[in-house]
Amino acid sequence: MGVFSADTGHEQVVFCSDRASGLKAIIGVYSTALGPALGGTRFYPYASEEEALHDVLELSRGMAYKNALAGLDLGGGKAVIWGDPVRDKSEALLRAYGRFIQSLNGRYWTACDVGTYVQDMDVVARETRFVTGRSVENGGAGDSSILTAWGVFQGMRAAAEHRWGTPSLKGRTVGIAGLGKVGKYLAGHLIEDGAAIVATDPSEAARSWARATYPEITLVDDTLGLIASDIDVYAPCALGGALNDDSVPVLRARIVAGAANNQLAHPGVEKLLAERGILYAPDYVVNAGGVIQVADEIEGFNFDRAKLRATKIYDTTREILQLADVEGVSPATAADRLAERRMADVGRLRTIRV
Repeated sequence: MGVFSADTGHEQVVFCSDRASGLKAIIGVYSTALGPALGGTRFYPYASEEEALHDVLELSRGMAYKNALAGLDLGGGKAVIWGDPVRDKSEALLRAYGRFIQSLNGRYWTACDVGTYVQDMDVVARETRFVTGRSVENGGAGDSSILTAWGVFQGMRAAAEHRWGTPSLKGRTVGIAGLGKVGKYLAGHLIEDGAAIVATDPSEAARSWARATYPEITLVDDTLGLIASDIDVYAPCALGGALNDDSVPVLRARIVAGAANNQLAHPGVEKLLAERGILYAPDYVVNAGGVIQVADEIEGFNFDRAKLRATKIYDTTREILQLADVEGVSPATAADRLAERRMADVGRLRTIRV
């Protein structure tokens, strides 16, 4: 793929290599129209460099739209470290990565994502100040999954109100794919709200946690079995691409609202959902609670303030679903339009000399 001929819309893509530590990373800055680009660092054993590049380009674009709709004065970026986090992660590698972030001088702020944790951000922060999502003992907010799950729950409530006339999941069955960092907190909110849960996770540790903590959860073997179950809401909370040409035709849920990024495997999947009468709450709208939390940490973290901001995901989701109906477009298109409007309107102010 030619760097410029691809025309992905990104402002900057940085390839980072430190042979001594084994670091191979890519930082994607999609937009700084609203402010410095903020997005997490994914540590993942990609099959190829091309796959890693594709992921960082898609994820950084999604972060720009997510931050815009969350009302943050932050642009969108993302980073991926190509490797196995269990085998390859080390202090030297993380600190080398921090040096590369520092070299961007604030154009990009990083945080946790798949394969990275608050303890890792503490190590990265020894080389750069442009890192958030740190541990409580180091002045950070701690686990951002807490408000991510809260925001997904709010988005799901808004979708339930739009579909069934009530912002409650009581009496509904929700299928959760992934009981990891976010899925386990989401399960707690749903059970408290009176929902029944069907779930799946490839990790035996996650399944054991579910059996011990919420024995009322029905566990199924795999995602295909989950989406074919008699569920009202499907909540993808693992990796992206959950909604594709194979899964959508067999999906029995009437609502999709989950924490995973890039749930639509390719353009056009949103049309397949609409044709089947399935209401899609755009992923980057409902899963913005985590970025709201880590963004609040930049100001000096206040949990109550951050939770209040994440609760507003309910209002944003309602607005998007209503706009989609009025304009006769998919919720994904309506969300894109709102995000692009804010990036254009507020970003234009950067041209005013001060």
